[in-house]
Amino acid sequence: MTRGELRVYLGAAPGVGKTYRMLDEAHRRRDRGADVVIGLVECHGRVLTEAMVDDLEVVPCRAVSHRGGVIEEMDLEAVLRRAPQVVLVDELAHTNAPGSGNAQRRQDIEVLLKAGITVLSTLNIQHLESLGDVVEQITGIRQRETVPDSWVRRADQIELVDMTPEALRRRLAHGNVYAPERIDTSLGGYFRPGNLSALRELALLWLAGRVDAELERYRSEEGVTDAWKARERVVIALGGGPEGETLIRRAARIAQHGKGADLLAVHVARSDGLTGADPALLARQRLLMESLGGTYHQVLGEDVPHALIAFARGVNATRLVLGTGRRSRIARVLRPGTGTAVTALAGAIDVHLVTHEQGGAGARGHAVNPVSRRRRLAACALALMALVAVGFGLGLPVDEDNLASGVVLVFATVTVVALVGGLWPALLAAVCGFLLLNLLYTRPYLTFAVAHPQSLLALAGFVVVALSVSVVVDQAARRTREAARAGAEAQILATVAGNVLRGSRPLEALMDRLLETFSLTSVTLLERRADTPVGPDHRRDPASWSVVAFAGRNGKGSCRAPAEGDIDVPVDDRLTLVLRGREPAASDRRVIEAFAAQAAVALRQERLAEEVATVKPLAEADRMRTALLSAVSHDLRAPLASAKASVTSLRSEEVSFGEEDRAHLLAVADESLDHLTRLVADLLDMSRLQAGVLGVTLEALSARGSVFAALEQFGEVGGAVRVDVSERLPDVLADPGLLDRVLANVVGNALRFSPGDRPPTVSATWDGDTVEVLVVDHGPGVPEEERERMFAPFQRFGDTDNEAGLGLGLALSQGFAEAMGGSLTPHSTPGGGLTMRLVLRTTTGDGPPSE
Repeated sequence: MTRGELRVYLGAAPGVGKTYRMLDEAHRRRDRGADVVIGLVECHGRVLTEAMVDDLEVVPCRAVSHRGGVIEEMDLEAVLRRAPQVVLVDELAHTNAPGSGNAQRRQDIEVLLKAGITVLSTLNIQHLESLGDVVEQITGIRQRETVPDSWVRRADQIELVDMTPEALRRRLAHGNVYAPERIDTSLGGYFRPGNLSALRELALLWLAGRVDAELERYRSEEGVTDAWKARERVVIALGGGPEGETLIRRAARIAQHGKGADLLAVHVARSDGLTGADPALLARQRLLMESLGGTYHQVLGEDVPHALIAFARGVNATRLVLGTGRRSRIARVLRPGTGTAVTALAGAIDVHLVTHEQGGAGARGHAVNPVSRRRRLAACALALMALVAVGFGLGLPVDEDNLASGVVLVFATVTVVALVGGLWPALLAAVCGFLLLNLLYTRPYLTFAVAHPQSLLALAGFVVVALSVSVVVDQAARRTREAARAGAEAQILATVAGNVLRGSRPLEALMDRLLETFSLTSVTLLERRADTPVGPDHRRDPASWSVVAFAGRNGKGSCRAPAEGDIDVPVDDRLTLVLRGREPAASDRRVIEAFAAQAAVALRQERLAEEVATVKPLAEADRMRTALLSAVSHDLRAPLASAKASVTSLRSEEVSFGEEDRAHLLAVADESLDHLTRLVADLLDMSRLQAGVLGVTLEALSARGSVFAALEQFGEVGGAVRVDVSERLPDVLADPGLLDRVLANVVGNALRFSPGDRPPTVSATWDGDTVEVLVVDHGPGVPEEERERMFAPFQRFGDTDNEAGLGLGLALSQGFAEAMGGSLTPHSTPGGGLTMRLVLRTTTGDGPPSE
């Protein structure tokens, strides 16, 4: 069976017109002859939306009992039996009521799609799983109903229903989104202009990312390699030299010309691992890229220009930024540079060649000879002795018949010398061997003249081959030594990375590893004070620096200034790594600089973690304030409005009320003011709890009596609660008022969410010096991962109205229980539901009295 198609109408916020656009598409398809039905559409009382539903076939929904009420869910089986071509299923992210076949509405949609039915659905951007934390940060509201991004991206079509914040707020103010009593609250809360602008930007960017992915897939399927400049992408080619930071900053300025341009940096490493790049510089440049909002990439390739172009085309780059060559003039004459080759291969990609101070200065300066001076001198001595031995071994002088043997022996000598001392001793051996062969084995003997042209040609060929062999052997030896060193460096850095990742204090672990690796006595990371000017003596002044991290042995203290160490490695403008104990070899400098760069990264991570820990309480306080304002804006306004309306009516001289009407208005005012008093009392108690100044008076109370006193507050409804509390339980130590409020709140929740045929149960047991009160309901329960959030202030857990108050009940109840020396915890009810466990201390440790 052919799978159905999914079309999603995506909006930035409620009210932008997603459902209306979906219904409009349904009419269009029906008019073209398609079989279209409505599986479920939420009109939310919007007149224009309801008018669009009237002339479409609707599959009746099924009624589901949930939390003491009845809600309507899509009847999946009925839709499958009807088997239309197209079905409308509103609110894709909805969570089905308990007892439904599937937990999520998207699972119902998946069933319809597998049955070959095309589905039209709607979704708000705040319900995407990846954006949950961002939306909460913007709006102060955490979305409980979310859909995985990957599932939505699989939709055949996603259409953005867009509307400016100003237009949406006008629509809301005109009553086209919510009921009149919710307009003021919404305009001052979720629908603030800043919120709507941010949500709109999220929707546009998310959809742009999906469009970009579809474009890449199309280019891949069609084999398109030319750059399509649909979106600006700037790629920076990093060679591992000091000019990288200049290139990155220049490319960032180029990217700023196009709003939303992507910035990518790439370094091409040789496939043999011998890149010749400075890892410390690359690490620093990677940090700079990340700070500018870009990404860093590394690819393998023997041919740098082709590797750069392949990467740029692979990411659909529009611009490629390179630095001018760092090679010498002779090298540029012999072979075109990377910039020239890339320009020739770029095609439609714009190539920017950026000049820098290192341009034309030679490739990375003067290369350090990996062979020690002692070995080079030893190789020169070996070459002279070996050539003398060759001369005496073959006899002096002899005829030219021994020329071939002499050539072979001299070749062997040149090869051995190249292995021992490198290129220059080998070249010396080749030149001396040429002179020896010319002097002893070519006529006329013992002179440098050559009688036969053939002999001259043989000697010239020998010199060319000997020089070539010297170069090849020297390069092979260098490569072997570089490979061994690169392997050792990689192993050291891998060990460092492992230790840093596994440790809770990465900076401390990195400093200890550096101390151990290079057998140092101390390692100090110094930071220059922000108020200290940079002068000629600031490196010697301890007052200019502060110690950020330190590792040492043998009782050695930290260095207080860079000049106090044996070697210092600047990390950036303010950080310097100072080593003491011995001066490492020049070849170790690269690894130490890599350590220094990673130390800066670890320091930044630790400071970010500290900032997060500092900001978290402030963010929580801000969330509380936002929730409080949101709750107060309605919950306090509603009873005030009711009381004021009743009093104003009673005082009016234009209307004459009868006794019954006057009594009703007075009752409404009285009830509203009582409700307002309870709300204010809850807010005050919550603030006292958080400040730790709640007044508690403990006294001996009967657990059974307290339970029945709490049940009396619910009248006839409370009589349905089953009570199993023995009179023989010992008294508990509690505050009468606080215990009454805890029990009333917990029992009230149980009554509210229990089905009518299974009322809640209250039982109590005694264990040593505590009494445990269990309030058991058989309602929908609360998922385990949500239970901790149950006790956060201003949580209503699925309530769609505000009639239950500010959502402080459980937060206050838990606080009251703990203030009395007890606890209040949630547990699962066997068979479904929630059990609240209240533990209180007894007045004594004795058991119940005997009969």
